[in-house]
Amino acid sequence: MAVAPLNNPEDLEALLAPHFLTLLGGFSPDPQEAGFPKGTKTLLLLGPKEPGFWPHLTAQPEWDGRPDPVDRWSRRVIGRLACAIGAKALFPFGGPPWHPFYAWALRSGRVWDSPVRLLVHQDQGLMVSFRGALALKQRLELSPGVKPCEDCPAPCLIACPAGALGGQGYDVPACHAFLDQPAGADCLSSGCITRRACPVSSRYARLAEHSAYHMRQFHT
Repeated sequence: MAVAPLNNPEDLEALLAPHFLTLLGGFSPDPQEAGFPKGTKTLLLLGPKEPGFWPHLTAQPEWDGRPDPVDRWSRRVIGRLACAIGAKALFPFGGPPWHPFYAWALRSGRVWDSPVRLLVHQDQGLMVSFRGALALKQRLELSPGVKPCEDCPAPCLIACPAGALGGQGYDVPACHAFLDQPAGADCLSSGCITRRACPVSSRYARLAEHSAYHMRQFHT
């Protein structure tokens, strides 16, 4: 396969578009920083692009009834893309060891720690998720974003009916206990109420079926 190094973020977006993926942010690690493939000059974070991601994904050969279709699809698509541009593909699954995607996201300039401690993206709100990352051997300049929480009344702080998500972080056992009750059916079928309460999330075209799948994976 011929290698075609990237010249700018727009080149990458053009390669990602047929797969309904998008560039969510990135940064340049320090030259001697550990935890990255040798020679990494830019790390780029990739995630779903809406509208259209879920119908596209569920039409792929990985959606075959076997376990982990989303991860298998991500490994195939992002792995091939990495080979095509001379990069290294990294994933938030497949550990241990685990790559620190949360910490990487906070360095990207386009993703932040929200009032409820979940990651929030400038365009995707609390619905942001990562399917993989690309470690490039060339430096790409990325423009920073604008944190959407600055002038927000933070409805996320009071949205969780279980009191599992708030300013003190995430009480995972309380969340699971609530999902086991009839009152938790809305979260399981339509996605986390706190994530949906974010004004940016509410404008983002993520399908309820997509959120429901991940809620079921999380709860089981």
